[in-house]
Amino acid sequence: MALEQLIVTPGEPAGIGPELACRAAALDPALILVADPGLLRETVERLGLETTVQELDSVEAGATGGIRCLPVELARPAVPGRTDPANAEYVLECLRVAARHCLAGRVHGLVTGPVHKGVINEAGVPFSGHTEFLAAESDVDRVVMMLVAGQVRVALATTHLPLREVPDAIDADSLTRTLEIVHEGLQRQFGLARPRIAVLGLNPHAGEGGHLGREEIEIIEPVMKKLDSRMSLTGPLPADTAFVPDRLRAFDVVLAMYHDQGLPVLKHVGFGHAVNVTLGLPFIRTSVDHGTALDLAGTGKADSGSLNAAINLARGMSRPRG
Repeated sequence: MALEQLIVTPGEPAGIGPELACRAAALDPALILVADPGLLRETVERLGLETTVQELDSVEAGATGGIRCLPVELARPAVPGRTDPANAEYVLECLRVAARHCLAGRVHGLVTGPVHKGVINEAGVPFSGHTEFLAAESDVDRVVMMLVAGQVRVALATTHLPLREVPDAIDADSLTRTLEIVHEGLQRQFGLARPRIAVLGLNPHAGEGGHLGREEIEIIEPVMKKLDSRMSLTGPLPADTAFVPDRLRAFDVVLAMYHDQGLPVLKHVGFGHAVNVTLGLPFIRTSVDHGTALDLAGTGKADSGSLNAAINLARGMSRPRG
């Protein structure tokens, strides 16, 4: 049985994304890259890959061998290791093209390579990350970022926010919706009938009974009580003990309140082989767990582990319904 097609966006053209994407697509004809064909050809030549780059008019075009590419042109030639704000719009257009095909149901899902947020912002485009950008492209008001490393899953109640803004971003409505998206996503896309969700507290020691903060008492606990009959929820748990291996095995996912509360633990467990998943989109989206690695760009030494894991996980996920 033929593998279902996945779209891959290599991300920042001066980073390691084009190299990783070309390696993967050279071996997998069911992958379609959205990128500048010239950039891909230069990458193929530099890596010494025995393949060609085939430009497609549509994802329905049959493969005739080589790396399949939906073309988007760079504004200026990309130099490995040297970012250029002039190419920020190219990066975003690749994502738009990929999202359109996913929203139309023409492919099984999207796998994204690393982008350089700073360069995009330098170009005058407000951009906080793939997660938020794809939500806007899909006209979805809320999505959830979840990272997966083997059996360890960590979802986030807030994503790319300055730490001082996190408490104000956690309210009853947003936390309720986040838990609903995590619960439904694990049911529909990961096949878990009743996902076991550990909910972390916001404050040290989960607030220490109100002595170290009242968000647990006033927001987190009431939301969990309201959802208790519908979901399997445990918490709010102190973050410093929730990831002890024996305790972690009791849960299918841990919901952290902010980015650096949960992700350092997950990346310690599986960096280089972890996968970023966006729950709540109307299509499958997975991504690498690392950045653009500009210092490795053009050297041929970048590790493909996370991209391969992202491709494999996307293939194993069920497409959202309705």
